[in-house]
Amino acid sequence: MTDNQTVQACVDAWTQSIESISELLAALPTDSWNRATDCPGWSVRDIVSHIIAVESELLGDPRPIHSLPRDLRHVTTEFARYVELPVDKRRCHTPIELTSELDYVFIRRSRALRDSRHEPGDPVRTPTGPLAREVPYWALLRQRVLDVWVHEQDLRRALGETGNLDSPAALITRDVLLEGLPKAVAKQAGAPAGTVVSFDVTGPVEFLRTVRVGADGRGTLDERVSLAPDVQFTMDWETYVRLACGRGRPNPVEAEGDQELAARVLANFALTP
Repeated sequence: MTDNQTVQACVDAWTQSIESISELLAALPTDSWNRATDCPGWSVRDIVSHIIAVESELLGDPRPIHSLPRDLRHVTTEFARYVELPVDKRRCHTPIELTSELDYVFIRRSRALRDSRHEPGDPVRTPTGPLAREVPYWALLRQRVLDVWVHEQDLRRALGETGNLDSPAALITRDVLLEGLPKAVAKQAGAPAGTVVSFDVTGPVEFLRTVRVGADGRGTLDERVSLAPDVQFTMDWETYVRLACGRGRPNPVEAEGDQELAARVLANFALTP
């Protein structure tokens, strides 16, 4: 796939996921907007507000002027404060106001993406406040696909509306999360040199990957099957996503081999902020 094709694939996947979220919200009863999600401290309405806020920032809209309450226990870092501010600002908005704003932002962002003059490799800044950095344009779009799709799944779980687990955005999310897997094993879990850890993921999105920790302590990822890995994980796709995105472990994870290492990997599996 060429860089231009990657950009278009990301735009198409982002579009499909945003449209799916809009469909979920279209006939949602008012009381369902307050349902808790897997994101600490956030309800359905808060996730919708977060999506609106990030896409608005990418459009160049000014951040709202607002003072956060001091009693938000889930806000513990500067990054969390940055993300929380536009969410808390919208907590007094009605569902109709939020859906209207989401639709309007979607129209504007779609137009901006269609008219963009950026080349795939052009450096652009991420909309993440304290964690902001410059990345290639294609990488920013790919990250937006991951963020929107993961939050779509947060909404679906909260509302009991399973779907889109194998969508184009799901496949892009898989690729992004796999890139962080070597770091999770080698650095975050502290697996020693020579360690081999395999992941067998089943369900709507299936894959088998192996992380090998080299003599330099760095992990590498490949598709080769190891006959005797130090740890062999088997889990379904949704569990893998929830672990990788810090959403907990809803279903059993089978781990064969070094149980102490397996526990460390699972405890340090989150690959997203």
